[in-house]
This record gives sequence, structure tokens and C-alpha cells, in this order.
Amino acid sequence: MTEQATAASRRVALVTGGSRGIGREGAERLAADGFAVVINYAGNKTEAENVVAAITAAGGEAIAHRADVADEVAVAALFDAAEEAYGGVDVVVHAAGVMTLAPLAELDLDALDRMHRTNVRGTFVVDQQAARRLRGGGAIINFSSSVLSLALPGYSAYAASKGAVEAMTLILARELRGRDITVNAVAPGPTATALFLDGKDEETVARMAGQAPLERLGTPEDIAEVIAFLAGPARWVNGQVLRANGGIV
Repeated sequence: MTEQATAASRRVALVTGGSRGIGREGAERLAADGFAVVINYAGNKTEAENVVAAITAAGGEAIAHRADVADEVAVAALFDAAEEAYGGVDVVVHAAGVMTLAPLAELDLDALDRMHRTNVRGTFVVDQQAARRLRGGGAIINFSSSVLSLALPGYSAYAASKGAVEAMTLILARELRGRDITVNAVAPGPTATALFLDGKDEETVARMAGQAPLERLGTPEDIAEVIAFLAGPARWVNGQVLRANGGIV
């Protein structure tokens, strides 16, 4: 196969929040599956470059590009960079997100605004570019959270932002009728990432790990399996929220 033919047949994934946690694991898994990967990061260039180095060392292709997911100009430039490097985008994994926990009566409204900007506006902006620019046969994979159905105290603002993500996901799937692009959301349960573990004591972590019948926290690798499924073989899964939480109800 010629280099030109290889480039034409290569699938390309853009992963927001790809420098750490679930985003990083998902990016590395997609690279192992043969995708060229664009790693989006918000501020930590070193971590993003470490992901690129790990992917290339394993024989894959990747670049890193900085963009605030809530900035429509920056996100358009992110897609431009992906198209310039690899010719187009087939899969968008929107894993970027922030979380601040507090009872509703006590939550600082600046924290609410930050979550809304990143989790809600950021999803809208990234999905808007993806809807305009993804190639046929592509997939948009958003991130919700299983806390939306668990109704855990302290999670009101975060869960509200993820409720918006689910609404956008289900509606966008229907708006893309005829484009051969799937739109789904992954809703992880408690997963051993810095986002989840930060600020929690050992007792809280152990209690939440025990909620699932599998009696453990999820791992980024567990969620990367779901990403790989939705990005690849799951062409008949569309307009769904996949709750990857080990059986927590």
C-alpha cells in the first residue's frame, strides 16, 4: 500500500482532555487500534507531550494541540490543526471536564460558572465543530457521569452540567440523520483518576468502591474499552448514554 493510500485510509481521533486520566488512556487505546490521535490539552503542555511520546514510542501517530474547549475560535483552530496534520477527523472523544463538589446551599457560584463553561459550553462548542466537520462513518463520544442517576449529595452542580451533556448528545444524534455519524455519551461511575480522588479521604473512596457489585473502582482502562467500542465496531449504537459503572444503580 502506498503512503498516499495509507493516509487516505487512516482514521483520525481528536481527544479533548487527552493529557491525563480517562482522556489519556482513551487516546493511547485508540492509537493502539490504529488511529492517528490529536491530543487536546488546556494548560499542561508537558503532560500532553508525554502522551504523544508514549504513543509514538509504541509505533503510533499523535500530535498535541492546546485549546480551551469553551473557546469557539480555539476549538476551530484545534480541528484545523487535526485536518492539516492528518487530512480530517473521524472520531471526537470529548473527555475534558471539571468538577467541584459541595452541597447546593454552599457551592460557590464562581465554581458553578466554571463547571458550566467547561462542561456545558465546552461540550456544545466541541460538538458543534464535530457536527460540521466529521467525515462520514465517524463518531462523537461525549462524557456524562453516573452520578446523574445516583443523585449523590454534594454533586448537584456537577450532575446538572452532565445532564446538559446527555441532552445535547441525544438531540445531536437525531440532528445528524443521514450523515452516518454516531453520537453517544459514556457515563463512568467512580473511576480511579485524579478528578475523582482529589479531596476524598480513604474511607469515602472505599465506600464508593464498594457500591458496585464488582467491589472496586473503575479504572481508566475500563473506560478506554468503552471508548474503543463506540469509536470502532459500535455502528448500531447511536443516541445512547452508556453507563460504565460496574453495575451501580
